[in-house]
Amino acid sequence: MRTGTVVSGRVRKDLSKTNPNGNIPLVSKSVASENRSNSRKKIQRRSKKTLICPVQKLFDTCKKVFANGKSGTVPSQENIKMLRAVLDEIKPEDVGVSPKMSFFRSKETGRSPLVTYLHIYACHRFSICIFCLPPSGVIPLHNHPEMTVFSKLLFGTMHIKSYDWVADSPQPSSDTRLAKVKVDSDFTAPCDTSILYPADGGNMHCFTAKTACAVLDVLGPPYSDPAGRHCTYYFDYPFSSFSVDGVAVAEEEKEGYAWLKEREEEPEDLTVTAMMYSGPTIKE
Repeated sequence: MRTGTVVSGRVRKDLSKTNPNGNIPLVSKSVASENRSNSRKKIQRRSKKTLICPVQKLFDTCKKVFANGKSGTVPSQENIKMLRAVLDEIKPEDVGVSPKMSFFRSKETGRSPLVTYLHIYACHRFSICIFCLPPSGVIPLHNHPEMTVFSKLLFGTMHIKSYDWVADSPQPSSDTRLAKVKVDSDFTAPCDTSILYPADGGNMHCFTAKTACAVLDVLGPPYSDPAGRHCTYYFDYPFSSFSVDGVAVAEEEKEGYAWLKEREEEPEDLTVTAMMYSGPTIKE
């Protein structure tokens, strides 16, 4: 109601409670309380609207961290910490996975258990996915050329063995190189997100599920045959398997080294099947 509006007698009675100036209606305590309650509800509704689900936050963070998208480019330490912090907070229910799902059950087939792949997102700069392994499931030793990879164990216990190349070491053959063991341990969720880099952090690794496991992976940039980022699988042999001139390791340190030989084909006992991701959707 604008100032100067004529008020009828009936309405004037309804507004008979005015302040001492006589021109502004007083609001009763009950009405004021109701107004405050409504205001709080509106604020709560606005707050709910601004909440970002964890997987959306992960996607938004990846866009910043991998904005460059070039092979071999390692994100800044600040960006690495930022993305790691986001992944550390993600729980299985945030991405719609549970140990009760059928693909986490081991089946007697006489072969290595089936590994299930859940695709969440991929572009030329980064990809997000989940690998689901039943007990005794294995992802054989493989590399991540020119890539930075974040791996978050969502649940379960997994053995991880990883290697980094020994730079400038003589080779017994063109397809076999000396590597140093980076990690050879069991990990049980919840645990810190692991990170590997193009030349450090265990760029070649193998996963073996001790129990049903789910691993959330972020790869930046992702595999790409046209860009030269091809996934190569390896056999690993004890250091003593080859004798190479110019390569010597102390006896007590030999277990910390191995010769990695490229496999000509993907492992026969590795079967990966893609299933539909059923977690929260991402808005680009």
